[in-house]
Amino acid sequence: MRPYSFIILTFNEEVHLPRLLQSIQTLNAPVFILDSGSTDATLTICKQFDIVTASHPFKNHPKQWDFALKNFDIKTPWVICLDADQQVSPELLLRLQNFEEQQFSEVNGIYFNRKNYFKGSWIKHGGYYPFYQLKMFRYDVGFSDLNENMDHRFIAPGKTVIWKDGYLREENLKENQIRFWIDKHNNYSDLLAFEEVERMQKIRQQTLKPKFGGTPDERTAWLKNIWWKLPRYWRPLIYFFYRLIIQRGFLDGKKGIIFHFLQGFWFRLMVDVKIDELMQKQEPNQKIKQISSQKPAIKFAFHFLFLFAIFYGSNLFYNGLMQPGGNYNAFLSQHFNYIQWLRNFLLDSSSAGLQLFGYQTKINSYSLMAVGYNKINLAYDCLGLGVMSFLTAFALTFPTKIKSRIQLWIGCIIGFQLLNILRFMLLALYWKGEEMDRINHHTVFNGIIYVLIALTLYFFIEKSTIKEAWQR
Repeated sequence: MRPYSFIILTFNEEVHLPRLLQSIQTLNAPVFILDSGSTDATLTICKQFDIVTASHPFKNHPKQWDFALKNFDIKTPWVICLDADQQVSPELLLRLQNFEEQQFSEVNGIYFNRKNYFKGSWIKHGGYYPFYQLKMFRYDVGFSDLNENMDHRFIAPGKTVIWKDGYLREENLKENQIRFWIDKHNNYSDLLAFEEVERMQKIRQQTLKPKFGGTPDERTAWLKNIWWKLPRYWRPLIYFFYRLIIQRGFLDGKKGIIFHFLQGFWFRLMVDVKIDELMQKQEPNQKIKQISSQKPAIKFAFHFLFLFAIFYGSNLFYNGLMQPGGNYNAFLSQHFNYIQWLRNFLLDSSSAGLQLFGYQTKINSYSLMAVGYNKINLAYDCLGLGVMSFLTAFALTFPTKIKSRIQLWIGCIIGFQLLNILRFMLLALYWKGEEMDRINHHTVFNGIIYVLIALTLYFFIEKSTIKEAWQR
């Protein structure tokens, strides 16, 4: 008899369960399945494989796993907890076939590697591989972490090891229909938002000690501490940039980029929106007041438009002073050409980003070339001075605390120019051909930027208005 048993959670898994069971069938280990009300052929498949089953209403994954661990009659010293959409790879199967308990007498938990698939494509980059999960642990030691509401994980106090050879293949075929993925993550965002609000209120605390150099789960706990301190609405953008560029998620191709956008940005943004909704509901029993007088709004609009026009026009005029001919000023061009300073910064940063990923580049004072790919010129319109003028005028005139305005201004400027650098890098690599030439990438980029700015300012204004009403 094997020294381990399998526990699997199911809900309408007829497309996944046979695949998983066949991948572990040769192990001849006990299998227990906790179902949460399947209406398809899931339970029929369980009978065909002669599997012990039980049923329990689903609230969230940590509670479901907790029920499974406490209610099945497990006779083996070890358990392996798998999701129904996972499969055991041949290499991992071999490790399990050769598993001898005495060789792991001082170990309480084992991490398996995971390969995640989206619409049939392996998500290899963006921090998704290697990805280690504690899936095998001593039955009398490990437990489900109930302090998590959505990101279910197991905890096995004591020594753990990582199996780097072999992996779990995770591919949810139901997610090939994007509606299923959206609906599932919409529900997940409810759970995660509620969890984070409770953490703000000190109702929940992490079970594991955060430690960057610890186990994979301790490192995740450490990263979560940083995540919770990041400003909402900005952190999805930061995380998406990190996954797509720093973790090279763009190398996963079209499907991979879609996945990183949905999972790294859209899903996280939904969580932040729902956090604000929950916090508003928990306000004291007084109506959140709107700013009653229209005079402050009119005053703000006038000052904002006036400053924006001044900044925007001044930059255009100054750019004219930097160009030979016309109003050219040699002294200013040589000693105070902030427009060229910005251009040099963007060129150097884009070049450094490309070199980081192994591309050779050449730059001069106006252009960037990825050797063997494309050459792009950074005209005045590409520098983003119009957007920066807009943000500066808003930060100087919006009637709220100066600290909040400074934080908004710095965050927006940094976020915008990071996206600008990303644009230049992608243009240098991929922008070629007649079809591309028909598209005005500058207009497309500006449209995306102003939509993001509009969303950011909307939530900033709403948050400032609510805070002002609370203080009254």
